[in-house]
Amino acid sequence: MTEQAAIPGPGTGAERGRRKVRTGVVVSDKMQKTVVVLLTRRFAHGFYGKQVTRSKRVAAHDEQGARTGDKVRIVETRPLSSTKRWRVVEILERAK
Repeated sequence: MTEQAAIPGPGTGAERGRRKVRTGVVVSDKMQKTVVVLLTRRFAHGFYGKQVTRSKRVAAHDEQGARTGDKVRIVETRPLSSTKRWRVVEILERAK
C-alpha cells in the first residue's frame, strides 16, 4: 500500500511549477498597474502548409512600468481580476 502511494501519478502536483511564459508587445498602458500585451503566434496551416499568423490581446499585471511599444515577457499567474491572468516578469526591450 505505501509503495503505491509514494509513486507520483497524474494530478499529484508534480507539474504545478510549470507556468506558461509568453513574449509580446505592449499595445496599451492606460490603466494603473495593468498593460495590454499583444501575443502573436505563427504556425503552418494543417492542410495547405501556408504560414498563418494569429494574435491575441491579454491583460497583464505590471509593477515595472512598461510603456506602449515595449517588448515584454509575461508569465501565467493566479486570477488577479476578472480579466488579468498574466503578470509582466521583465521588460526585454524598451520602445524607441
